[in-house]
Amino acid sequence: MLGDRSVTVFYDDVMLGHNPQVDLPFLPSRVEKRVRNILKELDFKWSYPEHPGRLSAIKELLDAEPIPGLQFNSGPHASYDQLGRVHTTAYLDHIFSLEGKPAWLDRDTTAVSEHSIKAATSAAGNAIAAVECVVKGESQSAFALVRPPGHHAEPVRARGFCLFNNVAVAAAHAQAKLGCERILIVDWDAHHGNGTQDIFWADPDVLFFDIHCAAPFYPGSGDLDEVGGGLGEGYTINVPIPEDTGDIAFEKAFRDILIPAADYFEPDLVLISAGFDPHRNDMALNLTYDGFAMLTSIVQGIADKHCDGKLALVLEGGYDLKSLSRGVHTVLQVLAGGEPPEELVERGVGEVEAAAAFHLDAFKDD
Repeated sequence: MLGDRSVTVFYDDVMLGHNPQVDLPFLPSRVEKRVRNILKELDFKWSYPEHPGRLSAIKELLDAEPIPGLQFNSGPHASYDQLGRVHTTAYLDHIFSLEGKPAWLDRDTTAVSEHSIKAATSAAGNAIAAVECVVKGESQSAFALVRPPGHHAEPVRARGFCLFNNVAVAAAHAQAKLGCERILIVDWDAHHGNGTQDIFWADPDVLFFDIHCAAPFYPGSGDLDEVGGGLGEGYTINVPIPEDTGDIAFEKAFRDILIPAADYFEPDLVLISAGFDPHRNDMALNLTYDGFAMLTSIVQGIADKHCDGKLALVLEGGYDLKSLSRGVHTVLQVLAGGEPPEELVERGVGEVEAAAAFHLDAFKDD
C-alpha cells in the first residue's frame, strides 16, 4: 500500500546554479570555436537542454501531489578524495580550475557556467548521501534528484552534459567506506552509460546492466559484445535496443536477463541510473509511465531478495519536463509501496477493448 515503505529524496537548490547558456562569451578555445561552427550550421536556435527547469519541474509536481512515506533531505558536497576514486587527479584539477568561469569542455554539448562546479559536487555528494541512507538503514530506498547528470562522464573527460559520474562516485564510496562487496548498477537511460561502463570495466565486484537505444544513437557505445575486460569480463551486460522499443521489451529484458544475472551475482546494494528520456514524449524510445512503474517494481524486488531492500536511484537524463516530472513521481510512488500494473499491454489495446465492449452489443440479437 502507498506509504508502507520509507523513501528519502535527496535534493539541493544549489544544483539549480548549473545553467550554461550557449550565447554567453565562453573562454576562448578550439572547442569553443568548434561549438560555434556547429551551432551556426543548425537550422534552428539551439538552447542548452540540461537546464535548471528539469529539477524545478520535478520538485513542483512532488510538492503539488505529495506521496505518503516520502521525506526530503540534502547531502554534503562530494570531496576531492571521493571524486578521485573514479576520476583522475589531472581531470579533477582542470574541472575545479573552472569554478566561476563559463566554458565549453567538450564539443559534444558539455559546458559549465559560473556555479556549475558547486552544482556538480552537490550532485555527486547527494548520490553518496542516498547510498549511505539505504546502507545504514535510515530509509528503505532513496532517490537522488541531481544535476548535472553523470553516467557519460569518464575518468578523464566530461561528456554528454555530465561532469562527474555521480552513480560511479556513489558506488565507489559504498565499496571503500560502507563495506559493500557486490554492487549492481542498472542504467535504464535512453543513452548508454559509457562513463560508468569505462570506470567499472575491469571490476568483478560491480555488475553493470545497461539497456539503451542502440548505436549510432549517442554516445555510440554499448554493443552486445562489450562485456567487460580483465577480471571484470562478463560483469558488463549491454542490451542495445532499436528506436521505438516500448514497455513489453523493457520488461522482458529485465525479467529474462537482469533477474537471472542478479540472482547469480547476489548484490548487497542496488543502484539505478534513472533516466527518463526513454519515455515516448522524449528521445527515441517508447516507455510509458506504467513501464517505469514495472521496472521500478522489478529492481525493488531484486533489492528485497538479495540485500534487504538496499536500493538507491540517481537521476540521469529526461528532457521533456512533463514526462520527466511525472516519470519520477511514478517511480517514487512504487518505491513508497504503490502497486505497479499487474500486466503491461501494448499501447492502445486497452482502448480497443473498451471500444469493443461499447460497440459490439449493437451487433447481437437480444
